[in-house]
Amino acid sequence: MTVELGRLCHTCADGWSECARCRYHTPTTWRTDTGDRVCPACVDRFFDRCAACSLYTADSRYVSGGFRVCSRCAQSYSSCEECGTLLPEHTDCESCESDGRIWNYNYKPDPRFFGHGPMFFGLELEIVVPSHNYQTCASMVGDYVRELAYLKYDSSIEPLGFELVTHPMDYRFAIEKFPWQLIEQLKELGCRSDQSVGIHVHVSRDGFDSAAHIFRWAKLIYRNEPQTVALARRRSPFAQFSTTARERVKHTAKDDMRRYGLNRYQAINPHPRKSLELRVFAGSLDIQQVQAALAFAAATVEYTRTLTSTEVIRQGGWDWNQFTAWVNQHEEYAPLRAEMEALACAS
Repeated sequence: MTVELGRLCHTCADGWSECARCRYHTPTTWRTDTGDRVCPACVDRFFDRCAACSLYTADSRYVSGGFRVCSRCAQSYSSCEECGTLLPEHTDCESCESDGRIWNYNYKPDPRFFGHGPMFFGLELEIVVPSHNYQTCASMVGDYVRELAYLKYDSSIEPLGFELVTHPMDYRFAIEKFPWQLIEQLKELGCRSDQSVGIHVHVSRDGFDSAAHIFRWAKLIYRNEPQTVALARRRSPFAQFSTTARERVKHTAKDDMRRYGLNRYQAINPHPRKSLELRVFAGSLDIQQVQAALAFAAATVEYTRTLTSTEVIRQGGWDWNQFTAWVNQHEEYAPLRAEMEALACAS
């Protein structure tokens, strides 16, 4: 009966339960909507509490009005015909009526997936907004993005700003369908996004082939810190290339959250429930730079998808020049290639 501090005999372990997620045995657990038990270390990080039945759930649904319910309780709600958001009785959908609305920081609607995958990316762009144009900018974002994205307050953006958060998109859809002209329009209204803020790209765990694939991807980024920092246009305490994170990439790959203590301010934040957050890029309202951040995430994933141990050991598969040579052979990553050339980090 394994616990964090060692092993217990069957007599002493009487009454202890196995956590459904980390598989450690602990004396205190909570029930989930599937009938399993979950430990204190996992419950807040990986589970929501259903507002209807009070059980914890790993697959909650957002309900218009700002609360979440388990999949079983979700069946008692109707769905918005336009976006699918769950609706309490006699209630209009707040998501469809939110053009120009800036949600609180904890707002997390059900994801809407655009494109075909299997890999999906979520873009978070932090934007500093002039106070006199704040609502004008927010309304313009709503007009442009519609169902593709939403805005959130972020107190870390100073003196005033918001965070543009997209729903999950595959790379091709993002490059071809996202309204990129919006970025230039925001710049014309006096907005800025620079080294004081950031671009974060969420990379879906389900889009990787395996834990080994995640390991190869993360190692490529961590082993090429100088080049990645140059491409990202900043070195930030909010996106650290820490020694601990480097050493524990295998735990990140396995989603083994109980075995290490990393804060979220890493180059690759391992803590989101269903994604890995690439936090390295400085903010920007330059279309090429924002597209390059997405392209870097997509290209590194695809480059490492078929990378073999032989290629790593004998051919320098994790070397930056090998990666950039591969990028140069794939026209779909043109924004990345152009940005690497502009910043002199193409080899």
